[in-house]
Amino acid sequence: MAGIPGGHPSHGDRFRYGPWHGGADPLAPPFDVRAALDEIGRDVLAGGSAREALRDLLRRGLGERRGLDDLADRLRRAREAARRRGDLSGTLDHVRAALDQALAAERDTLAGEDTDAARLAEMDLATLPDDVAGQVRALASHDWHSPDAQAIYDQIAQMLQREVLDAQFAGMAQALSGQDPETMAAVRDMLADLNRLLAAHARGEDTTDQFRDFMDKHGPMVPESPETVDELIDALARRQAAAARMMASLSPEQREQLAQLMSDALADADLASEMAQLSDNLRALRPGLDRGGPVRMGQGGVPLGYSAAVEAVADLADLEALGQQLAQSYAGSSLDDVDVERLEQHLGGDAARDFEALRQLERELERQGYLSQGDDGLRLTPRAVRRLGETALKRVFDGLTADGRGDHDDHRTGHADEPTGLTRAWEFGDEQPIDVVRTVSNALRRRETRDSGVRLEVGDFEVVETERRTTAAVALCVDMSFSMVNEGRWGPMKQTALALSHLVQTRFRQDALEIIGFNIAARRLTPVQLAEAEPEWVQGTNLQHALMLASRHLRRHPQAQPVVLVVTDGEPTAHLGEDGIPHFQWPTTQATLRATVAQVDELRRAGAALNVFMLGDDPGLARFVDAVARRAGGRVFTPTVDRLGEYVVSDYLRTRRGRRRAG
Repeated sequence: MAGIPGGHPSHGDRFRYGPWHGGADPLAPPFDVRAALDEIGRDVLAGGSAREALRDLLRRGLGERRGLDDLADRLRRAREAARRRGDLSGTLDHVRAALDQALAAERDTLAGEDTDAARLAEMDLATLPDDVAGQVRALASHDWHSPDAQAIYDQIAQMLQREVLDAQFAGMAQALSGQDPETMAAVRDMLADLNRLLAAHARGEDTTDQFRDFMDKHGPMVPESPETVDELIDALARRQAAAARMMASLSPEQREQLAQLMSDALADADLASEMAQLSDNLRALRPGLDRGGPVRMGQGGVPLGYSAAVEAVADLADLEALGQQLAQSYAGSSLDDVDVERLEQHLGGDAARDFEALRQLERELERQGYLSQGDDGLRLTPRAVRRLGETALKRVFDGLTADGRGDHDDHRTGHADEPTGLTRAWEFGDEQPIDVVRTVSNALRRRETRDSGVRLEVGDFEVVETERRTTAAVALCVDMSFSMVNEGRWGPMKQTALALSHLVQTRFRQDALEIIGFNIAARRLTPVQLAEAEPEWVQGTNLQHALMLASRHLRRHPQAQPVVLVVTDGEPTAHLGEDGIPHFQWPTTQATLRATVAQVDELRRAGAALNVFMLGDDPGLARFVDAVARRAGGRVFTPTVDRLGEYVVSDYLRTRRGRRRAG
């Protein structure tokens, strides 16, 4: 099949297909969206925003795709190379060398002539100004005696005129190599048409047809083959801005001399008028052309002509602009701001492809519903949070040892419960549905008769095994005080809560889980709110308020098993007063301890299992949680941060199983 290795025509329109052997899979995505989401989620759970996490991922890159930081580093090296390209004042050096050659030839000729005119000419040469531009202007009226010297001088004027036009219209120097009257007339005609086009565009007229006619007539003289009027304006404005920056980079003396040379080069009044009008049109259409400051170019390098110097500065300006675009450090920045064509021009196609993959990743995360734009910027969606919970839960289960802990709580079977995926032999009194496929298969394997019928016997029957799962009301109280951030416990705390939430949502849907975050006060949190929660630099650990909200949650589910899990790294230092306002005091006070213990007693009366996961080695916290555990009949765990999720999930499963057996 044409264009598809592995596909071969056989007969007529029929084809034979085989495995792809043409290299990398052409249909494979340029990145793993889910892996990207996991990296973003890791940063978000650690306390960052979704926007910051995405920005950091784009800077690092993903997999084999290089990130923005790598591209920025390559741009930096390209800028350094551009600065070493040559000496911007090379035009003056070229003109000075040509003048020295012309004057030497003229003086040699004058020395061989024994006439008064020759002596007067020598006096003229002796009184020439010291600067190059002044010499060129003074020699414009000189009566040359040496044909060779005059030819060299005329070439200087032609070279300067070519440089001026080539600096504005890249590639025109070659077209003007002869500078015959017909060619110069074509240039003046092109400039006149261009100025009419730009003036019409500035007035807001539809210039589509006019632009097309202009390109058909003057296309070879126009740089970069633009496809629209705006692209044409951008190309011309880029070079004009570069010329202004190049002049600003010279010393005052060099700038004055070169400006005078360029002005004298446009001795043709019509040509000078059209060039001046072009400059005015570009400034009107692209304000701020002259805002660029001087550039630092290497000194003592290869002397650059005027046009080459302008191109060098234009390239350097491109690289500086690309660096700012990739940095994404300005307000409202977006990857759409990056000029991919310029990026490919300066860094090559591989860099452009890596960048396009990064930009596509950002769009794909939004398209697949993992990120959304809100009033406060980029946000994780519920779908993204479910994915983060799935990843966190998988990490928890991967870390659990095979010690018999699992999620099947009650292995008594019943007809209205969830299938386990297994079958077993039917027993008298079973109410489970019969597995027809396994039953008939058993009969077929046992069949001894040669007739076509199938005879079922009691031993052939198998039923679908189910599992009764009881309902639990679970309150997970997580400490969100600033000490959790300082000690690196913020991210693991979030991952633990999301893992438990995902476990409940996918395997224990009949359970009611509520996540309660607490610092100076407590509040109920959805998984999305927890994932996006950023550290609040407030003091206070209000466990009393958290247990109060947990009690309310348990009361809303009176028929469920009550389970309360607390993750904290500090003893209570805040409680709600009678007025409902939280009061903070450190070290902790008896009033705070009494208020907290009162809530513990209420949970004990409700029959709740209260287990505490203590992070860190705070002696005051250790004494408090030990007392709470004894009072509530609960347990205290001291996991390391990296195993917090394993402890919490395992205890949730154990508590459900243990509570039911006790019942």
